[in-house]
Amino acid sequence: MTTVSATGIFSERSIRRARLGSGLVIFIFVLMHLSNHAIGLISVSAADKAARLFLAIWRNSVGTTVFYASVLIHIALVLRAIYVRRSLVMPKGEMAQIVLGLMIPLLLLDHVIGTRIAHELYGYIDDYEAVVSMLWIRNPTNGLRQGFAVVAVWIHGCIGIHFWLRYRSWYPDFAPLLLALAILVPVLSLLGFVEMGRTLADPSYQQAMTISAYKEGVNTHYISNPEVHRQVAMIRAGLYGAFSASLLIVVVARARRKLKERLDQVAVHYPGGEVIRVPRGFSVLEASRLGGLPHYAVCGGKGQCSTCRVQILGDYESLPHPDKMEQTTLKRIDAGPDVRLACQLRPNRDVAVAPLLVPALEAALPANSQETSPGREREIAVLFVDIRHFTTLTETRLPFDVVFLLNRYFAIIGKAVEQAGGRLDKFVGDGAMALFGLNTAPEQACREALTAAAAIVAEIEKLAAELADELALPLRIAIGIHTGPAVVGTMGYGRVRSMTAIGDTVNVASRLESAAKEFEAAIVISEPVANLSGADLSGIESREISVRGRALPLKVYVIPREKAAEPLEGKD
Repeated sequence: MTTVSATGIFSERSIRRARLGSGLVIFIFVLMHLSNHAIGLISVSAADKAARLFLAIWRNSVGTTVFYASVLIHIALVLRAIYVRRSLVMPKGEMAQIVLGLMIPLLLLDHVIGTRIAHELYGYIDDYEAVVSMLWIRNPTNGLRQGFAVVAVWIHGCIGIHFWLRYRSWYPDFAPLLLALAILVPVLSLLGFVEMGRTLADPSYQQAMTISAYKEGVNTHYISNPEVHRQVAMIRAGLYGAFSASLLIVVVARARRKLKERLDQVAVHYPGGEVIRVPRGFSVLEASRLGGLPHYAVCGGKGQCSTCRVQILGDYESLPHPDKMEQTTLKRIDAGPDVRLACQLRPNRDVAVAPLLVPALEAALPANSQETSPGREREIAVLFVDIRHFTTLTETRLPFDVVFLLNRYFAIIGKAVEQAGGRLDKFVGDGAMALFGLNTAPEQACREALTAAAAIVAEIEKLAAELADELALPLRIAIGIHTGPAVVGTMGYGRVRSMTAIGDTVNVASRLESAAKEFEAAIVISEPVANLSGADLSGIESREISVRGRALPLKVYVIPREKAAEPLEGKD
């Protein structure tokens, strides 16, 4: 039986911090090492002089202990992470990081043995003249292998840094600069190594080289002594064997656990009658995914949002208690005692759950589906929609939950607009603009806009009922619809180009959406929309409002929320 207590979570956090800390130590070591290689673009002697600082930091008792400990801790925790993972199905970035991480020891062990271990045990002097000569002149195949190792180590480290920083608010602003550095560092390092190799291979440089007798004697002794080669071979076999054995132990342990789990399973029951059996220790979210059931998890199942939450149907007190991280998230949304995060709940018995946020089918326009066209005037209908009191609604919610709410809201709008025959033009904050009549008559465009508006209101009412216990205010929207001539064409700059509309008709539609907020109504439509659509507006209040830029007031119809979801049928 697997249970996770608050103490367990603290230890898990400590493990993640240890993995991050050890990884950062290794990353700093690699960054300094590659930067030192890059100085080889100046000269071999310049690289050797810069290496003195590098060696002063890392080749002392403290630096050596910190570095070796970090390497061992990082490898051990990576192997543990592979074992702990219930499924090896993962995003491509995580898979690349793991594969590269497992390749690195295989690629770098020879280099470590031939430099640092040889230096510590046999007094081999591994300055740039000696190392580059070995990899460029005597054994170029090994040099090519080290080049691949440099790229693998660097990409692995950069992926780890990205995963660590991606949720920081400042990260998007600095991401382009960091990407440039991530590309430049290994490129300059490899170019520096190549330049030093070409320099050392030049006969005139070889004739001019002056190497002290001590240095020459030590390196020649290391290269030619059979006893030294035998000892190095034993060390190499031991290190490769230890790593291979560790990896094999993880694979065998996973296979043994999988076999055991087949005999120790729990059943997760869903409201639709689905029953998914999973090994004890799996989360409810993992059960949903293994069973192919849609289940929201905006943060990726890390407990940083509440979109995967479920209600426990039945006895919830006998389930494993929520850990500190889950408690914090549930407290933020003021959840009841029978509500749990599916990504954190690992049931120790059969359990019945009901996901509280059911994924909706979302239709998406194909990328670049609108052809580039010059602007021309058309008679269209324009719909604007916006959430009322959006700031108040979201000021106490988690960032992931705000994104989830907006995506649900945008999905409702997009689906309603497309099914009615319109085109979603753009989203601006919590507002959206849609166009109707790009390929139809104005009468049809107005009817489509009214159909879309009614569908949006109806679906928003359902979403509001679903989130009623979590929002500070009821979820309400305001819609404005107007029709008339507008300039329609492809506008923008560079890749940020799309078909849109501009003109007085668009401005008036936006003003009607604001009027809907002022009148506490769901929909406000202009008189031209009402006339062209042939809608039956008996019993609907009409008003005259002033519109900026217009000399005369505009007659509008104010449709309250109670009637907004009902189709406005045409007059007989």
